[in-house]
Formats: sequence, C-alpha cells, structure tokens
Amino acid sequence: MEHRNFHNTTATALLGLALLVSCQADSEPKFSVEQVREYASALYNRELYHQAIDQYNDCLDSYNLDATEEANINYTIAKIYFERMRDYENALTYYLKIKEFYPESDLIDEVNKRIVECLERLQRSADAQQVLEETALLDPSRAHTKRPGAVVAKIGKRPITTGDLEFQISQLPPFMRPQLNDKSKKAAFLKQYIATELLYDTARRKGLDHDMEVVEAIFQAKKKIMVQKLLEEEISEEVNVRESDVELYYKANRDKYAEKNAEGKVTQVKPLDEVRAQVMQDLIKEKQREAYDRLVQRIMRAEAVEIYEDKL
Repeated sequence: MEHRNFHNTTATALLGLALLVSCQADSEPKFSVEQVREYASALYNRELYHQAIDQYNDCLDSYNLDATEEANINYTIAKIYFERMRDYENALTYYLKIKEFYPESDLIDEVNKRIVECLERLQRSADAQQVLEETALLDPSRAHTKRPGAVVAKIGKRPITTGDLEFQISQLPPFMRPQLNDKSKKAAFLKQYIATELLYDTARRKGLDHDMEVVEAIFQAKKKIMVQKLLEEEISEEVNVRESDVELYYKANRDKYAEKNAEGKVTQVKPLDEVRAQVMQDLIKEKQREAYDRLVQRIMRAEAVEIYEDKL
C-alpha cells in the first residue's frame, strides 16, 4: 500500500512539474526584446504614440532587463508624453519613476530638468522652484537613450533625430508640409528649428520665462486656446448638417448664390449642385453661431450674469 502511494505521489508531483514547465514555456515571450523595441520605435515614428507606449511597457513587464535599459525605456515613454503628446502629468509620472527607482542612471540630470519643465507647464511653479533648489540643475542633457530615427543634428549633447524633425514638420499647416519634401528646404527648416531652440534656451537662461509681459502673454494665449478647445467640443456635438438642411438653406437664401449686375439685380440663379460646397460652409457657420449663442446664454444664466448697460 505504501509502495503504491509512493508511486501515486511521485506521479502526481511529476505531472504537476510537467504542467508547470509547460506553463512557463507558454508564458515565455514570443519575440525578443530587441524586436519589440524596434516595433515600438516604428510605431513612435508613425505617430502612433499610445501604441508605442504600450509596446515599451511590454518590454518593461515581460523581459528581464538591466537597470540601465529599464531607465532608458522609461525615459523614452516620458519623452513621448512630454514632447509628442504634451501630456505633462503622465510625463512627470515617468520622470519621477526614473528618479526614484534608478537614481544612479546617467539620465538623472536630464530627468530633473524635465521634471521642472513638467511642473512649470502644470502651473506648479512653487514645486518647480523646489526641485531647482534641490538639484541646482538645468544643465545640458547627458541622456544616452535610443530614439527613433537617425541623428541629423546635435545641440551640444542633445541629439535631433529624423523622428524629431518629422514631428515638427507634422505640426505645420497641411498646405506647407509638401514644400519640405525638397532636401534643401528640409535642411533650412531644420536650421530654423535649431535656431529657435537655441534662442529659447538663451531666453530661459536670462530668466525671460518669468518676465511679467511673457507670463501675461502666456496666460492670455492659454485662455484663448482653452476657450477654443471648449467651443470645439461643445459646438461640434450640436452642429449636424443633413442633405435636407442644405437644400432648405439654399432655397431660403437662393439670391445669396445668384449672379447679380452692377445694380444688384439677379441675372442668373446658380443651381445647388454648382454652389453646394459654399452652401454647406455657410450653413455650418450659421449653425456654429447659433450653438455658440446658446452655449454662452446657458453659461450666463448658470452664473447669474448681470450687465448694467446704463453704466457704460
């Protein structure tokens, strides 16, 4: 009986071990960390930032990396949030992660600088000042991290890659981008970009980021951008144009799209098919104005606004 139990116990243990080995084998990553990083860089280059971050995080979660490699990957994620997505809260999260978990990293100087910049953009100047006092940094970057694309220029030790350049070009108005397909024009744009970065760094070293006129201008610009963003979100939900709306608007404003003589008399009424694009544009603008008026009136009522015109 004992002999049989011994065999049963041994068989059970071997079966469990086999299942454990099988599970471990199944859980091993299918691709190498180098392949996943190259894929993440490809996503980064194609402006698929959320997807690139997912792949970089997969590198951190699924592979045994040394501290230097882990710090580099976290730094790359932070730079995507900071430079590409302008998501300063998430960028700050990853910069702080590097500072806390990889204090011996060669990236720490640059990380401290970026922490200050994140805090400034988040309007947390007191915290930014504290970081400055603790680190006495804002030195040039000492970062040595893999970034997408070939290096096309350097500002001191800071590399500028083809990925950086293509991103800056993507921020231009659509009609301007094709002009930079020419190599010489792209080189001129790169030089202008570098000049702007150098002038910005110089202005910041002179403390112009704390100049009252600059601070006020930034505040006014921020206010306008926030208002515009709000209007885009609120009004876009209300502006829906159907084909029947276009036809009704055209019929109600037919003279607006007619040819007229010097005396202002209609000489020819243009058919809808000929002026459809203009009718659509005018109708959208009118609906946007109406939605804007409704939004403002609603907010004014909610905030109990009173205007004393007799005092003007």
